[in-house]
Amino acid sequence: MTHREITLSRECKVILIPSGDESVLPAGSPVIITQSLGGTYTVATQTGLARIAEADADALGIEPEAKPAPAAAAAAGTGGDVAEDDVWAQLKNVYDPEIPVNIVDLGLVYDLALGKSESGATTVTVKMTLTAPGCGMGPTIAADARSRILTVPGVESAEVELVWSPPWNQGMISEAGRMKLGLV
Repeated sequence: MTHREITLSRECKVILIPSGDESVLPAGSPVIITQSLGGTYTVATQTGLARIAEADADALGIEPEAKPAPAAAAAAGTGGDVAEDDVWAQLKNVYDPEIPVNIVDLGLVYDLALGKSESGATTVTVKMTLTAPGCGMGPTIAADARSRILTVPGVESAEVELVWSPPWNQGMISEAGRMKLGLV
């Protein structure tokens, strides 16, 4: 994606970076897309960085990706059994809006556990951290992770908890993440 100026075609809800506060950019606002990963868009505005959800991609003149309907996704499942690898794959679609590396390769996901509900459906619990404890984007990133997990066929519920121990450090970044960031 090139860093060219785009004028918003309509009013658009955004999340301000790094505070995590919700705001609205009016139609006609000039923005520059600085990152487009995991279905969200980080844009530079006249007042700073903001994040635009995939549902509002049309305001940027971008056609959102077609996603299977929930019934179609459930039909594609494997009889209720969920593979842990499928959950990890979905978490690799979640990005910090300021860093072009997914939360798995950043080393932010500390624990992932699959369980069963009373109905026999799969539940998922994730413990994750952030690169900095004061990051206002934490609840947004955690909500993205939860939403992605819930797209896995057979997953009935997902809980994503932000934890601070052990503290994150750059040594937790995977080799793929370090390569992407130019740290190797």
